[in-house]
Parts: sequence; structure tokens; C-alpha cells
Amino acid sequence: MMLSRLSTLRAKRTISTIPSWATLDPLSLGTSTTPHAVSNLVSGNWTPSKQTLTIPNPMDRDAPAVCTVPDTTVEELTPFVESLRGVPKSGVHNPLKNVERYLMFGEISRKAGEALSDPTIAQFFVDTIQKTVPKSHAQAMGEVKVTADFLKNFGGDNVRFLAKSFGVPGDHYGQFSHGHRWPYGAVAIVAPFNFPLEIPVLQLMGALFMGNKPVLKPAEKCALVMEQFLHLLHDCGMPKRDVDLLNCQGPVAERLILDADVRLTQFTGSSRVAEMLLEKTKGKVKIEDAGFDWKILGPDVDHVDYVAWQCDQDAYACAGQKCSAQSILFAHENWEKSGLFDKLKANASTRNLEDLSIAPVLTHTTQSILSHAKRLLEIPGSKVLFGAKELANHKIPPVYGAVEPTAIFVPLTEMLKDENFGVCTTEIFGPFQVVTTFNDNEICHVLEACERMSHHLTAAVVSNDVDFQTSILANTVNGTTYAGRRARTTGAPQNHWFGPAGDARGAGIGTPEAIKLVWSCHREIIMDTVVSRDWVQPKAT
Repeated sequence: MMLSRLSTLRAKRTISTIPSWATLDPLSLGTSTTPHAVSNLVSGNWTPSKQTLTIPNPMDRDAPAVCTVPDTTVEELTPFVESLRGVPKSGVHNPLKNVERYLMFGEISRKAGEALSDPTIAQFFVDTIQKTVPKSHAQAMGEVKVTADFLKNFGGDNVRFLAKSFGVPGDHYGQFSHGHRWPYGAVAIVAPFNFPLEIPVLQLMGALFMGNKPVLKPAEKCALVMEQFLHLLHDCGMPKRDVDLLNCQGPVAERLILDADVRLTQFTGSSRVAEMLLEKTKGKVKIEDAGFDWKILGPDVDHVDYVAWQCDQDAYACAGQKCSAQSILFAHENWEKSGLFDKLKANASTRNLEDLSIAPVLTHTTQSILSHAKRLLEIPGSKVLFGAKELANHKIPPVYGAVEPTAIFVPLTEMLKDENFGVCTTEIFGPFQVVTTFNDNEICHVLEACERMSHHLTAAVVSNDVDFQTSILANTVNGTTYAGRRARTTGAPQNHWFGPAGDARGAGIGTPEAIKLVWSCHREIIMDTVVSRDWVQPKAT
């Protein structure tokens, strides 16, 4: 039925509905026997590579490939190395150099935001996202809208406001210190697959705003999304030499970062790769890595239907493939008595492949997810609340995962045992969560679990009980924490900070504070210009 819907849409589409700058028709992706060929971009030139990777159709193992992506080799890196090595440490622009570029990027950002707000262009990116990273239309459109709003936020003078300096009077006449936000120069962005537009665009534009020259390495599965967005930026006036796009596998990207002496890498993805990059670059990485994100439901039960809906969205929207997805639910026993778990099961049962409210898992196979469920079920007292089964009647390729929305209950006391805690807090980047309950005397155990977790990205305290709410917030550290009856773990918009806390290496995204933290450093320039006429040389010290 999904294929018939796409056929109908394609029949209605005319060439005029494809943006003039675009190099593909997203509705042909995964249906044409000649797949779209993604290109690299280096020093302003779009180039192929000697070999390519074929990206399968994530919804249908028997359908044609979605696209091919350059599988750039180490031997082909020389133009990229030269491009980045040509960037001075003082950046392409800074508060004292090429300052007109702050205004230029304000105008580029305004135009790009307006373009993404155009219904035709917005739908173009929705279709492109859905063909590479299947998610519901609402989720894909939400990603486009957040990106558009971010770009519009930084139109006009707001790019140069990011580089606002400050001054402090000196110790004597003629002395004055100025604090500036200074770029790094050559930088790299390693972007994830799950938000193929929003995450790379927000980080890319932040890097550009502050005066850096970035090379972007997107995830292979969805590289064509950012390829098309760069075409849009060029159409909005961005010089083609300002960004390089490198499609390659991880070890090749690592070689570029080291050989080109990249000053800063911003990495979003798995903890394993983040730690490896940190070691190789001697710490020159800002990371937004794994998030085993918790939600705590306090003792004050109300609006059960709403809370059940939000829990379902947080755990299973985008098939749970969000770094902010609800990974573990601590529910006060009052919520279990209210029938919450039955409502969670009922909501999860409505998800289906037809509307992409459940979708392929792109980083785990079906077997690996079900094996993790099996390991959890070996813990005494654990049980399946729902799911833990392969999806029925699907054609998802075996390299991906196809599982029902899953919730495994584990008793809190068992979870806290050393032999169980690691497996209970292992992030499965898919439609999977652990659920447990607690009573009034076990709040300290819930806080113990939060303290022992290793990654602190998002969290939610679902309670309007001020004492309970404050006790949780005061004793936890997650960088983006929602509190109150409507608290969630996902859905981060462009209007507040999103990023981890408790980690000096952590990167933020989306706000002026995040951009300045990640993409610039502090430089102090002390002006000292006047020598007093009655100065006398003092004795040497």
C-alpha cells in the first residue's frame, strides 16, 4: 500500500515541484534501477570517487538501491587535506578580519530558512529524509521545521551578535582589555544518520557563523540529504569553497582529521567512536554521544492518557532512533495502579510500517535486539510488558532491525545489582525501553541508578509535586531535562539548549550559547597604547 501511495504522488508531481537547485527526485529513490549517485565536494568542486557504496532500500530488500555514495579512500584524500591546510588558524573570518562575512551568513541563513519554509521545498526534504531514514511524515516534517526555524533565528544581524566582544577597563590610562570569540580555522563535523538534516545543518551553520572552514562527513546511509542541502546553500549565496563534503568510511575520516591537522572535530554518534576520536586527536573533539535517557514518574498521578501518549512518543517515535529517546522508565507504583502500563501497550500496538510510526532500525539487526531482550529476561522478576518480537509481514533488509515496540520490566532491586546494571542501562538505538517501578521509600534507589549511569543527555521528571521534582532535579545532571506534568525526553526544538552535562567534552546544539561554546574559543586582546610622559625606567626585577 505504501508503494501505491508513492506511485500516486509521483504521478501528481511535475518537474516544477522539484527545486531548481536539486539534483534528484526523492520519489524516484529506491525505485529507479539507476540509483542517484552522491558526490563529494572539495574546494568548490563536486567530484566522484573511484569506488562507491550501495545504500539499500531500507523498506524493501527486493527494491532497487536508494543511492550510491562515494567510498573515498585514503589515497584520494589529498585535495581534502590541502583544502583544510589552506585555512589559517585565525579562521576565514573573525572579529578583526573579513567581518562582512558575518553579514553574508546572516543573509544566507535568512534565505535558507525562508526556502525551507516553502511548502514545496519542505516536502522535498521530507521525502528525501523518509527515503533514507524511514520515519513518519510528522517526524520528518518536524525535523525540517526545526531546521528552518533555526536558520531564520540567525538571519540579519544575529550571526555577528554571536561574535559579540566585551571590554574591561585596564590598570592605567591607555590600557583596555577586549574579550573576543575566535574561530578555530579548519574543523570537522561527523554527523549521525538519525536526523540527516537537522543535526548536521545546525552544527554546520554554527561552524560557519563563527568563521571556521568545515569539512562535513555525513552518515553514509543518508548522505544525499546534506548533499542536497549544500546545493540549497549555494543557491542562497554561500561560496562553494566554504564547505567540503567528504563521503567515506570511518577510518578514512579519521586519517583526514589527523593529516589535515583539524583544530576541532564535532562528533555526534556512538560512545565507542567518540572515545576513539578523543584518544586519536588528543582531546580535540566536542561530543554529543550516547544518551541512555531516563524518565521518572512521580507519586502524583494525573492526566494518565497524556502521560501514556508522551511516553510512547519518547520511546518509539522514529523507531526509538533518537539520542534523546526514553531508554528507561521509573514509574512510581501509583502509576502502575492507574493502568499506565496497559495504556502504553495499547498505544504501541497502533504503530505500523504503513505510516512509518514504526520503522527499520538502521544500526542493529533484528537478532541483536531480540538477543538483548533475552538477556534482560534472564534477570529474576523480569518480564515482557509488550513487544520483543520481530515485525510481521515486512521486507526490511536483514542488515537492519525489524522489531515491535518493546518494553521489558525489571525489578528495581535486581536492576541495581552489579551483575545486572550494565545490561539494564545499555542503550539499544531502537524501539526498546526498560521499565521499573518504585515506592516512596525507594526514591534513593532511583537516584542511585541515575548517578551510576554513564551518559547524561536528556531526562524527564513527570511530576507537579514541587518537593519531589526538586529532589530529583537537585541530585541529577542531565544536560537537557524537562520537568512537570508534560515533561518529555525528546522533541528538542531550536529554542533551547540540547546537549549533555557532566562532561567537559560535551557539545551543545541549536542556541547562541551552544554555537559559541562549540565553534569558538576565547581570545583576549589587551590594548596598552600610552606611555606616560613622566615615565622613569624602574630598577630591574
